[in-house]
Amino acid sequence: MRQAPTLACLIFFMSSLIHRFLVVALAFSAIAGLAAAQSPAKPSAADASSSTRKALTLAERGRCREALPILKKSAPQAADKQLKLKAGLATVRCALSLNQTDTATNALLWLNRDFPSDPDVLYVTTHAYSDLSTRAALQLASTAPLSVQARELNAEALESQAKWDDAAAEYNQILKQRPDMPGIHYRLGRIILSKPPTATMTDDARNEFQAELKIDPNNAGAEYVLGELSRQAQQWDDAIEHFARASKLDANFANAFLALGLSLNSAGRYAEAIAPLETEVKLQPANPTGHYQLTIAYRKAGRKEDAQREMALFQKTSEQAQKEQRSEGQQQPPQ
Repeated sequence: MRQAPTLACLIFFMSSLIHRFLVVALAFSAIAGLAAAQSPAKPSAADASSSTRKALTLAERGRCREALPILKKSAPQAADKQLKLKAGLATVRCALSLNQTDTATNALLWLNRDFPSDPDVLYVTTHAYSDLSTRAALQLASTAPLSVQARELNAEALESQAKWDDAAAEYNQILKQRPDMPGIHYRLGRIILSKPPTATMTDDARNEFQAELKIDPNNAGAEYVLGELSRQAQQWDDAIEHFARASKLDANFANAFLALGLSLNSAGRYAEAIAPLETEVKLQPANPTGHYQLTIAYRKAGRKEDAQREMALFQKTSEQAQKEQRSEGQQQPPQ
């Protein structure tokens, strides 16, 4: 039979437990103290502002390599809005000077979030993204000068300078490398229409847009331009087919809905024109042409009250457009 523990045994047992508890408690206390010693104390707002100002001074003196690590940490957390703004702008400039793209783009993101309408932020953003774009283009040109991407970028630049033949030559080189590359035949068709007219211009452009659709059947732009070519030739049925496909491919393609409604009106299919024109005036409520075409469709379909309402909107938007044109004309400097 097991004997009950004596009082001496119980005292010894309890003493042992207390000792172990004290050892563990002391150990945890030591660990906590060590962790507190190793973890830096959270800087006060005054300390953070002081660090940010020191970093700004360094940046202003061109010492971006010293300033940037501080600005990256302190600028987004600055409590003073003007200090935060100045620090953010300095972060972008220093990051670009040191070719730290990630830091620059991160600073641009929070600057545009916190100061969306500030002129300095918008100015720096414009130049920063332009600079980043130029750097990427130069890197592409130096690392892969004969790639289709480099050729396409060069062709786009030539297009912007109205160097149509040089741009077309680049696009044709791309097609030699990748005959099935989407978008290239569309660009070639657009170049043909941008050049001075020739006897074969319309047919040549149409061939390019049709070739584009064989590669990319979802190219709403190609469908739209084919529709425009047919509309200009008063080939209403063909124009309607192309505009209808373009509007189905891109539900926000306002001009496709307008051109579809206009073509249906021209073909005498007024009731069918109402739906695309109603969509167009929702997408572009300030466009007088949409309201005018919808007025015609309503009137011819026998919807007199709707026609009157649209005529009032047409007059209102026409007056507003004329005011804007006069205002823009007054703001133009004398030649």
